Order: sequence, then structure tokens, then C-alpha cells
Amino acid sequence: MTVLNYSINKQKCMELFATGISFRTAPVEMRESLAVALARLAGAGCRLKIHGNLSEVVVVSTCNRVEVYGVAQNPDLIGKLLGLLARTQADLKPYMYVHTGGDVARHLFSVAGGLDSMVLGETEITGQIKNAYEVAQRAGLTGRMTNCLFQKALHAAKAIRTNTRIGCGATSVGSVAVQLAEKIFGTDFKERTVMIIGAGQMGEACMRHLAKKGLRSIIVANRTLEHAEALAREVGGHAVNYMDDGLAVMREADIVISSTGCPETILDREDVEAVMRYRPNRPLFLIDIAVPRDIDTDVQGLENVFLYNIDHFEKLIQANVKMREWEVARCRDIIEKHTAELMTKLNLDSAKARAKSFPPHGTWVFGPAGANHSEQDQPIGESGPGVENEQVLAVGQERGFKQSKIVESAMACPINNKKSER
Repeated sequence: MTVLNYSINKQKCMELFATGISFRTAPVEMRESLAVALARLAGAGCRLKIHGNLSEVVVVSTCNRVEVYGVAQNPDLIGKLLGLLARTQADLKPYMYVHTGGDVARHLFSVAGGLDSMVLGETEITGQIKNAYEVAQRAGLTGRMTNCLFQKALHAAKAIRTNTRIGCGATSVGSVAVQLAEKIFGTDFKERTVMIIGAGQMGEACMRHLAKKGLRSIIVANRTLEHAEALAREVGGHAVNYMDDGLAVMREADIVISSTGCPETILDREDVEAVMRYRPNRPLFLIDIAVPRDIDTDVQGLENVFLYNIDHFEKLIQANVKMREWEVARCRDIIEKHTAELMTKLNLDSAKARAKSFPPHGTWVFGPAGANHSEQDQPIGESGPGVENEQVLAVGQERGFKQSKIVESAMACPINNKKSER
């Protein structure tokens, strides 16, 4: 018996992917060359969608990673996407990674759940993932696949927090910065003055951790005074406009923690040198947790000035991680469960979508079901030859298609007995 098979034209295949760099693969210098501020995520996404020939896209940019999630119409362009964001001519290939299919879900669920963070189990990344997704959604950059992917990622992250102890005692980058400051001064820490530059999410996290430590003197500096005042009120601190009074009040500080979203450095050697002239023989500790970095590395050459950036946190983080590592296996089980559910949904929705558009365009092949089909002819997640055809015909029959009508429509289309080319 001759059976009619429908094979997707490979030029129309949509591939779910993720590509990026992170603290695991690239130094902070490389990460900051790709970093995208929250206010610019939508614009960056639009640029990638157009030049990368993407049907859907979400850009995620944090201090520890820059990643692009999307659906590619031309998979050959995936490896070139990060180059569209780069502010450097350096070769990105040694630092980047690419995931496709189910591995995209596993990776994103691990990221959203805090398993791929510099601080295992940290919670800030979940909010950052949610913000990036909402920005892309409002800009009209998402679609069926990325909507399902990111919504499932947030559900997976919630399940991980609820059903495991991965977050117990978890520390964020902000809390590690405060922990480092505490180690510098030991028991004398509460008597010191700490200056926070930046009133964003990271600055706010630092503020709350400092307040828990019982610090008596906190200065909040921000280019928008209202935001600084709002944060300072919560902890009984002092607020200043950084542009007007930042360097003047820095003379009083023992520790400066900087976490702005500025694309350029805000504190250079000349600035710090001017500050130090008013405080001879008194050390100043600068902790830069921003990416791109806020503080020029040249300040390290000044006497009594000590600079730490986010890559210096590794030793502190390793100590914090050990007590939570035993929870990772349970988290992985949750991730696998949610990945399987997502891929099942995407494959089922894909089959229904193909049935709705069935025929009129595509490559039609006459012959036994599954014959002359390579594994490459199958969509992501299909179990074997012929599965796609069975799903499409089954759905088609439910919708009332008759085989005679299908054959009649097929006869009106060019017949191609060769395998589709990519």
C-alpha cells in the first residue's frame, strides 16, 4: 500500500538554542565587553532578531553571564550572534557555548534555579531571568517556544526553592561582597563606614546585608538622589548625589562597594588619588561588583588602596558552596522532570501547528512511511522515523481531512523524491 508522507522543508526548520559566555568560560574583561544594560535589552534583542534571522529571542545579561536564547531559522548563524553584541574584536569562540533542543531547557533551568551561579543556590538570578524575559515579551520578541521555555524555567526555579534546601544559607554576590568587607576589618567592622554606589538591585541587596550586620554608618550614593534617599531611609543611612558629592563623602568611607549599571568606569585613578590626599595613612578598600566594572584597575597602584572585583570572590564562594552541594542531585531531578514536560509540550504543539497548516507548502514524498528519511529529517525530540507523519496524519484525520483530498492537493504540488537540503 502506498502511503503519503509529509516531510518538513529543512529551510523552514526552527531550532531552539542558547548561546553565551559565563564566569565559567570567560574572564570579567570578556564578559563586560558583551554586557547589556537592562534598559538596552530590548534594543539588543531587536538587533539580534533582524541580523541573526531569528523568529524569537531573549537576551540575558548579568554580572556573571551574557546569553542569548531564541529560535533560529538559520542554525548556521547561531555562532555569530554574540559577535553582534561585542564591543571588542577579540575572538569569542574559545569562551562561548551553544546548546540546542532539550539541553537549552536544562541549561536555563539550572541558571534560573541558581545551580549555575558563582554562588551556588543564589536567588538574585531568578529575578534577573524574569526581568529579561518580561523585557523581551513586552518588545514582541518572544513567541510560542520561548514563552513556554521561560515560563517553565520560572516554575522549575520555584520548585527547586520549595522542594530542596539549595537556598538555605545561600549567599548572593551582594552578600559575599559584605562578607568580604567584614573579613577585612574583623570585629571592628561595625564601627566602620561603608559607602554603596548604585541604588539598583545589587546595591539594595548589599544595603540589606549591611543592615543585618548592624553596621552603624552607611552612605548611599546614586546619580538620582531620590533613589538613594529611599534606600538610605530603610537602614538609617545617609544619601548623596554621586555626581555632586560622591568623591567628597568618599573621604569618610573605609569601604566602598560599587554596583552601578554604567557602561563605562565611574571611578578612575585620578579620582581616588584626590580622595586619598584627604586621608593619609588610612586604607581604602574598593569592592567592585559591577559588570562592566565601575572602578579602573589602575587604582591598585596607589598606596593604601586595595581593589577587589567580582572574580576575587571565588575563595569565599567555595566555602559557602560546600554545605549546599548535597542538594544538587535533588535539583537535577526537578530540572529533568520539567525539561521532559517542556519538550513534550513543544513537540505536541509543533505537531498540531503542522496539521493546521497541512498541506499547502512543503516537500511531498510518495512512498512507505518513514522510508528514505535520515535522522536529520526529524524535528527536535522525535523518537524515530515516521513519528512525525503519524502525528500529522492523525491530527489531520481528527480535523476531518480525507486521504483523497490530501492526495489531490499533493498532486497539485511539485513532487520531489530527493531528500530536503539544509
